Amino acid sequence: MAATPLSAQTQDGGSDLASESGDAASLLLSAPAASVPPPPEEPDKPAVKTRVLFSQFADMPVSGDAAETLRYGGKIDAYFDVAGSTLGVDDSWSLHIHPEFKYGESANGEIGLLPSNTQMFYPGEGEVFDLNVNVTKRWQSGTSLTVGKVNVLDLAAQLPVVGGGGHEGFQNLAMALPPSAIVPGSITGALLNVPTKKALYRLWVFDPDLQSERTGFETGFESGVAFLGSVTLPVKIGGKPGYYALKMAGSTRSEIAAEALPPALVPAPGSAFGGRKGEFSAVLAGYQFIELYPEAPGKGWGIFGQIYVSNGDPTFLDKSGFIGFSGNPRSRPQDRFGAAWFRYSLTDRLVDVLSGRLALEDEEGVEYFYTLGLSDQFSVTANVQVVDSAVAARDAGVLAGLRLTAKF
Repeated sequence: MAATPLSAQTQDGGSDLASESGDAASLLLSAPAASVPPPPEEPDKPAVKTRVLFSQFADMPVSGDAAETLRYGGKIDAYFDVAGSTLGVDDSWSLHIHPEFKYGESANGEIGLLPSNTQMFYPGEGEVFDLNVNVTKRWQSGTSLTVGKVNVLDLAAQLPVVGGGGHEGFQNLAMALPPSAIVPGSITGALLNVPTKKALYRLWVFDPDLQSERTGFETGFESGVAFLGSVTLPVKIGGKPGYYALKMAGSTRSEIAAEALPPALVPAPGSAFGGRKGEFSAVLAGYQFIELYPEAPGKGWGIFGQIYVSNGDPTFLDKSGFIGFSGNPRSRPQDRFGAAWFRYSLTDRLVDVLSGRLALEDEEGVEYFYTLGLSDQFSVTANVQVVDSAVAARDAGVLAGLRLTAKF
């Protein structure tokens, strides 16, 4: 029986909350607001800004132990940003509402433990609806404070070079929303972003429990308190922009994040794993443009990478890393391509505790994709993943898929 995939969790966040994951989230660092001059005020700013993303997926294992079964599913995300003046306050305030719906099936868990399709993994199994609501206060300095329930995938989608989130770019959780086992893919808390002339600082305080399919108030920090702090430095190399970050996350939790794991990887009560109080992780990440196209502003390509370590128990991941490249072909800047290698390691003590039940090892793989931009609204992506599973008894497998994405 195929193992259920790991739950996604980011190390830092992506960009500001017009997006997570920010180191959520994942994930994590988009260009610091201070490095880009603010856009001019819109003369007739809409009271409600609306955006919809709808992706349909088809995938099938074509090599390895998994049956060659074609699966189909889809994910719809709607985003509503309500200006403060609509709510009777000034426009330094805004309300963000993000309903999402997932349906159908995917090959998640058929080859590797990490989900091969991030959007089809969140917010849960089968047909699932979820709702994220948060409020943001922005100051003239660029500092912002967001409070409420936040989908970390939204932040990961804002990462430079690599992108993220799974509607576009890479689909495997390893790159789309890099898991840390400390920051869940959906969080309830307060997110502070402080841009300066030299760096972008973030401080998050949140409930360590995964908030998918919850209002965000059920657990009320009963598992402890989690934090994320990061600093992102803009650096130019060869005249091309790059962004480099140090991110640290931790919590006071004294048990394994069972909601992030398949049942086979959750140790029995009273085992030698999951009883130590407190956890901590650190991440070094970099995103560097190699080439930008003057004839196509905002388009180009670059390299990216990340190294992650934790202090282990009760965190189920102890180290990971990935490296790759992504961008737009110069001859067709409306298209996008990418390739990346990743490796993830379950904490040694967890592997030892589970050795009598299941033989485990590091999971590693590569992902390749090419997106054909059909128009401003539609794109189609071909995706191939080769994964050597963390389940030692499995052979390395190959997964092929297609994604059709519509933007409105």
